Amino acid sequence: MPSRADTRVPPLCTWGMWGLFVLVLLGVGVWGGGEWTAGSLLRVDGLTQVMALVTTFVSGIVHSFSRRYMAGAHRLRGFYGRLFGLTLIVLGLTAANHLALFVGLWAAMGWVLADLIGHVRHWPQAQAAAQRARYAFLGGSVLLAGAAALLAWQTGTSTISGSLGAVEGRPGPIAGVAGGLLVLTAMVQSALVPFQGWLLSSMTAPTPVSAFMHAGLVNAGGVLIARFAPVLFAEPAVMLVLVAAGGISALLGQAWMLVQTNVKRQLGCSTVAQMGFMVLQGGLGFVAAAVTHLILHGFYKAYLFLAAGSVVEPTRPSKRTTPRPGLLSGLVSLGAAAAGGLLFATLTGKSILPLNSGTLLVLFVGLAVLHATRAVVRRSALSATPRLWAVPALLLPTIGLYATVYNGVKGLLGPLPAASAPTELTALHWTIAGIFLLAYVALERGWHRASTRLYVTLLNTSQPLPRTVLTQRDQYHAH
Repeated sequence: MPSRADTRVPPLCTWGMWGLFVLVLLGVGVWGGGEWTAGSLLRVDGLTQVMALVTTFVSGIVHSFSRRYMAGAHRLRGFYGRLFGLTLIVLGLTAANHLALFVGLWAAMGWVLADLIGHVRHWPQAQAAAQRARYAFLGGSVLLAGAAALLAWQTGTSTISGSLGAVEGRPGPIAGVAGGLLVLTAMVQSALVPFQGWLLSSMTAPTPVSAFMHAGLVNAGGVLIARFAPVLFAEPAVMLVLVAAGGISALLGQAWMLVQTNVKRQLGCSTVAQMGFMVLQGGLGFVAAAVTHLILHGFYKAYLFLAAGSVVEPTRPSKRTTPRPGLLSGLVSLGAAAAGGLLFATLTGKSILPLNSGTLLVLFVGLAVLHATRAVVRRSALSATPRLWAVPALLLPTIGLYATVYNGVKGLLGPLPAASAPTELTALHWTIAGIFLLAYVALERGWHRASTRLYVTLLNTSQPLPRTVLTQRDQYHAH
């Protein structure tokens, strides 16, 4: 039974977090995207304000949800203390202006998160998952420390703003190496391929921890890209690595999700895909698009994890066949995709001609609209007419809302250096675009179901660490 002190901590932390969210909201209203500094240690700018709003809001929801979900659990003070402390660490990370402080908070973030993944001390699988995550975060922290040391050595300053200003004016090979280390750090934190193992093995974490982790902490890779954008964008080769790493992770994460039977593991693979697309947007030179994506994904993924229990129910295979879309539905889907891409380009000011990375971003948006439209028109629960005409009517306003959020984020990030830096298209960009189109065709044709070898390959490559997997049903009740 939890002690009286344990019962007092949850409401105190919950109300404290919501109070912090109100303070952040008032602060954003006062500063409105302006900057505020505290010596060489802290600098509050547009990125800090955006991430502070998102982090405190999601954390407040997770705290509130945990009061019922964790009721009666052991070590409540430790759980809420780490959850509240982790939120403060993330807030400090987004405001840090000293390289050493940024690295220290990054390492602390990983350590506390690993402790939360292994919150149940007597559960061997949870401890194995925590150890796996701890090793990954330690490696990422070492990479980040190396990048920070190189930047400080080349620029002669220990502040982030000073080093970014110096690198933006005269990039060199040392900055290129530092950019490569930053890319690896972001890949580790955001669980991009081949570093997805720690995330897929973390499903033993309490559901509130999973929600906060997938909604906020894996997004730290995007925050790193946004904060150090001048270093990454100074070298075209580094941006190409971002495009390749993000594109591969987006494709593999989506493919892995299709073959999962575990709800939380499906969501984990989805996060790998979404983080890949976020990094891809950064590699195309659009920081505001990457930050917008991580915000919207964070809200949606938090909801999915917190609501995961409501979709777990015994079911039997259904013999009901999925309606096969005809020519008219195909034309409507293509029209909705083209309209969605053009609407996004118009509202956000992205260029379709001349060809550049903005063209590719519009293409990906159109492909996403096409996929969403085709998925909905197949639903037999809807009659033919709503499937064909109501669906585009719902999707296009969604694109408009996405563009509105994007413009708002872009306005707050405007003063940031290299917040938008569209690039020329290369053979790699066209290759990634071609692979995305091929993957869409494969999804439409159901190749992952038709090919046993492909299905097994996807299933095997998406497996978590064996020591983190429960093999008997009664183990779920024991822990």
